[in-house]
Amino acid sequence: MSLTNIAEKLFFRARQHELERHFNDAEAMQAEVLDYLVARGKNTEYGRNHLFGTIKGYEDFAQNIPVNTYEELKEDIDRMRHGESNVLWPGQVKWYAKSSGTTNDKSKFIPVSADGLKQIHYQGGKDVVAFYLENNPASRVLDGKALILGGSHSPNYNLTDSLVGDLSAILIENINPLANLVRVPKKQTALLSDFEVKRDRIAHETLRSNVTNLSGVPSWMLSVLVRVMELSGKQHLEEVWPNIEVFFHGGIAFTPYREQYKKLITKSSMHYMETYNASEGFFGIQNDLSDPAMLLMLDYGVFYEFIPMDEYGSDNPTVVPLSGVEVGKNYAMVISTSCGLWRYVIGDTVSFTSKNPYKFVITGRTKYFINAFGEEVIMDNAEKSLDAACKQTGAEVLEYTAAPVFMDDKARCRHQWLIEFSKEPADMNEFAYLLDAKLQSINSDYEAKRFHDITLQQLEVVKAKPGLFSEWLKKKGKLGGQHKIPRLSNSRKNIDELLEMNNKQSV
Repeated sequence: MSLTNIAEKLFFRARQHELERHFNDAEAMQAEVLDYLVARGKNTEYGRNHLFGTIKGYEDFAQNIPVNTYEELKEDIDRMRHGESNVLWPGQVKWYAKSSGTTNDKSKFIPVSADGLKQIHYQGGKDVVAFYLENNPASRVLDGKALILGGSHSPNYNLTDSLVGDLSAILIENINPLANLVRVPKKQTALLSDFEVKRDRIAHETLRSNVTNLSGVPSWMLSVLVRVMELSGKQHLEEVWPNIEVFFHGGIAFTPYREQYKKLITKSSMHYMETYNASEGFFGIQNDLSDPAMLLMLDYGVFYEFIPMDEYGSDNPTVVPLSGVEVGKNYAMVISTSCGLWRYVIGDTVSFTSKNPYKFVITGRTKYFINAFGEEVIMDNAEKSLDAACKQTGAEVLEYTAAPVFMDDKARCRHQWLIEFSKEPADMNEFAYLLDAKLQSINSDYEAKRFHDITLQQLEVVKAKPGLFSEWLKKKGKLGGQHKIPRLSNSRKNIDELLEMNNKQSV
């Protein structure tokens, strides 16, 4: 009997049975989570101010507590970071996940309580394995090592044992020591702040390990694997790690990287399993590898609500609990968690593909879209259109960003895409045409604005020099970890910075 079989029986079998509730008892599970959160939060300062003691159900909860963005909770979080207890969550919260900034600040600091670590983040990691083993009975994934990429952390205001940094670093720092026996690289390497140094050390440390599984953000993992291949002199990753079988990925869309991973790992038995984990929590798992949608995880200490995107940003938008969602509709996700986030707009948008069970796909970000001319292009549109253009031309996209050109010297408006290719199309004009055509076919608003070129001209594709996006991130001190390229924006700030760097290097 393999170590995987033994581990499954000892640690995962009972949980696999519990997970079946997601298929037949979803609303009841969410009601239990809401009761738990309100009971735990009622004696905090936030709970007293919002009369948690009077809450008897969802209607009271929604009436007593406003929908919040980071700006509304920032003052309370700052007090918690300075050591105050019982503010948003019972006790003292010592860990803070540093996330991309808001309009007013460079960074957000998301509280990660001890309860949240156990109930949300670590439970999500365990359930990923539970689902994978359930779907792959012959797996030997736990017989070898897990290559897990992490970011870095630093002391938080010099408070004892208080840390701030990438969520992945906080997870590695607090993980059960036994887990270090089955993961690589060593902790000291995993937590290095300089990604370029870390990348090289990880490659050297793992080269001769029996790596069976990968966990991390696709872009940063690909960079590490490329370095592993350089050191090994091999053609394919399975020549280095013969027992590699699965990549648990999340953080950014996998679509732009899929073809590159297929070329790097050619064995037909390789699996790719998507997760939806963020600084704010762990929310979804691809429980069925034949279905790209993820199962919404309902018993983690996270209560979910949803705002229809066609009402998002209005003065009094509709907010519905899980039972109120409709299949195929685009929603902004609102969460309340055992980390002290109350009715918090996380900034991601989702669309449900099924309600029995509740399965969904990530469609984008509330702030990552282009709607300069009423076209409402979201990340899901962008990813699907890029995928179609790549398939038709044989191109492969590594990184990209897009923004509107409001009016050029000939009074023309259009979208401008800056794309770094790992494999360029033979004809860049054809690629741009196909990308534009696919966008029109899946987005009626964009199609209407493109009609006869009246409002919008055909989009423009600008080729980025190799390494441009990494260079830009490095310049901003955001290389590695969980940092992401802003894909779509109504503002030209990011793309203009990138174009300036691109043009300088191209001269």
